[in-house]
Amino acid sequence: MSFNNTNTDILIAGAFAAFTVDFLVYPLDTIKTRIQSPDYRRLYTTNGAVNRSLFRGLYQGIGSVVLATLPSCNPALFNPSAFTRILIKANLPAGAFFTTYESTKTFLHTINPSLPSSPATPLIPLPILHATASSTGELVSCFILTPAEVLKQNAQMVVRGSSSSSSTHAFDGHATRQAFNKFRNNPSQLWRGYTALVSRNLPFTAMQFPLFEFLRTQIYRYRDGKGSRTNTLLETGVVTAMSAGSAGTLAAVATTPIDVVKTRIMLAAAGDSGEGQREKVINEMQAQGKDAKAEIEKAQRAARGGKAGGLAVGKEILRTEGVKGLFRGGALRGAWTALGSGLYLGVYESGRRFLERRRVGDEGLAAY
Repeated sequence: MSFNNTNTDILIAGAFAAFTVDFLVYPLDTIKTRIQSPDYRRLYTTNGAVNRSLFRGLYQGIGSVVLATLPSCNPALFNPSAFTRILIKANLPAGAFFTTYESTKTFLHTINPSLPSSPATPLIPLPILHATASSTGELVSCFILTPAEVLKQNAQMVVRGSSSSSSTHAFDGHATRQAFNKFRNNPSQLWRGYTALVSRNLPFTAMQFPLFEFLRTQIYRYRDGKGSRTNTLLETGVVTAMSAGSAGTLAAVATTPIDVVKTRIMLAAAGDSGEGQREKVINEMQAQGKDAKAEIEKAQRAARGGKAGGLAVGKEILRTEGVKGLFRGGALRGAWTALGSGLYLGVYESGRRFLERRRVGDEGLAAY
């Protein structure tokens, strides 16, 4: 399927889609991070039951999402309106992903020859082209996103007292600032999780986007056959959301073990929180009748992921927690990915079509 879009259209549509979805699914992402943390049982359970701390401050770290949006996009290059400038800055990694994805996909389609025996059949199957394009987009997007992702996940794990009035405030920046302070002396640690993020996102997008493109094509083909296709913005959004949600769920569940490893590595990037905090935790756990030092050492072994690498972290999780530990949070991740991917790509495609129609309409009026 081909649309008459400029890179600006794609950038704006991708940014608006991410801006919409990030705030809707962020609480689910926070819960997932806490469930996958090696400190989950110590911080969020009491006598084997989940306590209220798991659901407190679900928007902690939202500030890091904003931090990822502010830098490095020069709207003057596109000469957009004031509203457009806000959208472009709203999510630079998403805009960078979609621009790279669409440009790479178009380029690969252009250079892909046809089979000599069947001119209508491309030599390289389209799913391979789509997987290559999405992987290229992820490499660019992850480079921009990694520091904010590390800050976000560490901020999501900041424990606030139940008496703190700001602990449930959606846009309170305390948790983000507290997480950032951990990296003041060694800011390069913010990039330690790049390989882990790429290792998760590459197989995820390599599975999701070819399946998404296939499902969307089949749905449109079915509607064309019945004569019920309308080409409206609503149809575009619904069909895209259904296709993306289904593809995203399958890809999310399949890549959950990599996501768990990525979470452990990024949480370990901040290092120890200090001897004073460690002694406080030991005292609290001893009061509960637990072997505090053994529990903390076990958590640190499971969380250790910097120099050891993702494979070592995965082996440690498998050894200490079993296969179940590698799939911790998988059901929740599958559910919120279905919601997030459906809304994300649904809004993206609808927005892209809207911008295309408005621009083509304006050009037509100018010509007239």
